[in-house]
Amino acid sequence: MRKHKLVEMDWPVFGECERPQSAPWEEFESRITAARAAMAERGLTHLVVYADREHFANLAYLTGFEPRFEEAMLILGPRAVPLLVVGNECEGYLKISPLWVNGKLRSERFQPFSLLDQPRESSRQLQDIFRDEGIGAASQVGCAGWKYFSQKEHTLGARAIEIPAYMVDTLRELASPERVVNATAIFMEPDRGLRTFCSPSEIAYFEYTNILASEGLKRMIFGLREGILDHDLAKLAEYNGEPQGCHMTLKSGAHRIGLASPVGVRIQRGGPFATNICYWGSNSCRAGWVAAGADDLPVEARDYVAQFAGPYFEAISEWFGLLRIGTPGGALDEVIRRRLPFEKFGIYLNAGHLIHLDEWVSSPVYQGSQVKIHFGMAIQVDVIPSSKTFFSTRVEDGVVIADAALRALLMAEYPAMMGRCQARRKFMIDKLGIDLPEEVLPLSNIPGIVPPYMLAPRQVLTMA
Repeated sequence: MRKHKLVEMDWPVFGECERPQSAPWEEFESRITAARAAMAERGLTHLVVYADREHFANLAYLTGFEPRFEEAMLILGPRAVPLLVVGNECEGYLKISPLWVNGKLRSERFQPFSLLDQPRESSRQLQDIFRDEGIGAASQVGCAGWKYFSQKEHTLGARAIEIPAYMVDTLRELASPERVVNATAIFMEPDRGLRTFCSPSEIAYFEYTNILASEGLKRMIFGLREGILDHDLAKLAEYNGEPQGCHMTLKSGAHRIGLASPVGVRIQRGGPFATNICYWGSNSCRAGWVAAGADDLPVEARDYVAQFAGPYFEAISEWFGLLRIGTPGGALDEVIRRRLPFEKFGIYLNAGHLIHLDEWVSSPVYQGSQVKIHFGMAIQVDVIPSSKTFFSTRVEDGVVIADAALRALLMAEYPAMMGRCQARRKFMIDKLGIDLPEEVLPLSNIPGIVPPYMLAPRQVLTMA
């Protein structure tokens, strides 16, 4: 069995890119068409897609619009042109949607979507809006928010709905409780969800945000020094205003609270360190020690590479080798459970998950999963170990699964992006020794790079 090796190397330079053009309105129209087909398959007459500032991804996927400050709702029904319902402040933002600009989307103001004590005198009741869209006693209504539930999770099963009660209650009054169901799986189910089949334009945007995230993380790692204020280190990310998928985290030393952001502490040699940068479609994270070598670590952790980070890298290398179209997610889960036993590595969450505009869509990777890896999946390499002695390690970045047909489309439409992806693949295979299947396109500019000692970042793990 191949083993890890710690080597000295310069980090590669793959280049950066301009923000790609947004998808044309025709692509959004095709997504609406696909959603209608999924509705028909489920026997739905209407689909109500809810969004707020955090839970916006399904609406943005369909329309290019996502609410700012407020809530919003899209209604797909018998009428040919869908209705987008927004609050006061979002009306001026409607033109962000290519569908709305091209007359493929109607809109209506519903002021209770707005913040408290804003004007409420010029909008209709929600019941009237639903009724005018044809929702009544004969309707079968699907609600899409951000979660769906099995019978094991909730006794109501498909009738357990997570969007606001005032909306669901109104729908149930009009159509009866039995005829209002959770339809979020249309978008987020890992094997069939529409957002698990990324288009070339989505992949190009996700590569752009992965570059932003990984280049920012690289600047932070190479700018790390003993005594630096965590706020000053975070500035090296050079945030450019692109929407974020989750808060930046940065923890070091005694400040080791999971998911915590910079708080104004100075980073000390010999302590643990972890940070991430996340934009829509990307999340780059690394974890290790503020150290130049093993002698800087606590005595009990000085075999960190041999006992923890190295075996982790070996397991991830095997995990990558299985990341092929048709591989069931349970096989990827099994590699991690076998190679990195919970008692030592403390891996609690899924060994990888899907990412999109939201940082976590769903995951095909769990114990016993028969959900197969398919083309178009944007996958977050997110395997999170935890140890009281060794802290953690990480190689968290994004990849896309692309079959030959999708690769051909990407090469035709985004040749520069494909050139960067092929260069990243070559680096991972030739320099890091990771056997990467041909369908795996790495999107990050620091692909597979694990520096266990953050004060010596040119020391990285490879496969011997």
